[in-house]
Amino acid sequence: MHDDPALLTAARAGDHDAFVALLAPHLRALHVHCYRMLGSLDDADDALQEAQLLAWRGLKGYEGRAPLRHWLYRIATTTCLKVIRARGRTPLPAGELFYLQPYPDRLLDQLIAGDPDPAAAAEQRDSVALAFIVALQQLPATQRAALLLRDVLAFTPAETAELLDTSIAAANSLLQRSRATLTAATGRSRRPLDATDRQIVRRFVEAWHRRDIAGLAALLREDAILRMPPEPGEFTGRDVIVEFFATVPAEGRLDLIRLVETGANGQPALAAYLPDDVDLCQGYGIMVLDIADGLITTITGFPNAALFPAFALPTDRCRTPETPLAPARRPPHVPA
Repeated sequence: MHDDPALLTAARAGDHDAFVALLAPHLRALHVHCYRMLGSLDDADDALQEAQLLAWRGLKGYEGRAPLRHWLYRIATTTCLKVIRARGRTPLPAGELFYLQPYPDRLLDQLIAGDPDPAAAAEQRDSVALAFIVALQQLPATQRAALLLRDVLAFTPAETAELLDTSIAAANSLLQRSRATLTAATGRSRRPLDATDRQIVRRFVEAWHRRDIAGLAALLREDAILRMPPEPGEFTGRDVIVEFFATVPAEGRLDLIRLVETGANGQPALAAYLPDDVDLCQGYGIMVLDIADGLITTITGFPNAALFPAFALPTDRCRTPETPLAPARRPPHVPA
């Protein structure tokens, strides 16, 4: 990515419109980086806003010795580290990540659309997979940053050490420890979704709408996990999850909850709507599914209708079971 020297000169002279245009090609990637660091869409929004403000204030001090992209990532990374410290975010087990939120595929697609390399696009999706994000949150913040800078953004050891204000040896040590922890936490690598996965999602939706508990059970791996941030803890095992579905959501009346397919973190996801007393479908939450070998291995539910606008989904719509919900048109989620 080549930056326009004229825009840079104008921005350094105080032209805010030029500054906005200069940063525009970098914003989506920076937003995704903040999300990887923080695990929360809302926190990524806040961090990116702060990073843009710091970049505007500090642009006159940018000397051009490194690419603008690297300078912006330095600001974004240090901003995220400050957010982590300020909010007292220590590494937590997967079932206790109360701040965890999904990342909409519609926003991820904006980043991938400009990359002509299919392999690079696949790597971008893998680096936002929910299991990867969860594993990152179990690393100390500086280890998290070192791994993302080296393994995701392809910074050199010297660049990483400079950004983290440490020695190359210390940065390499952070990287080695983070890789060891991440490998143990994430296990097998992901693969692209295929027709079988999409069929699993359709069968899940159909069984849900029929209130077919046995059908849902057949789609879950025996050791499947259900998590629902911000609630702590998790449900482990097919039988436990099925019992939850049969008794808790809408008191077990799954047929009342309408599911609409969407995408999050490069994975299949479902938006849930629960009709109220006047037959208005209110946003209920979003479920992100992990699928392996033809079975659902993890369901991460986010009971938060405030996430719907980021997915370009309506938070409420009148409908009948025969009338699908049409997504509302929303502006991109990246702050100006």
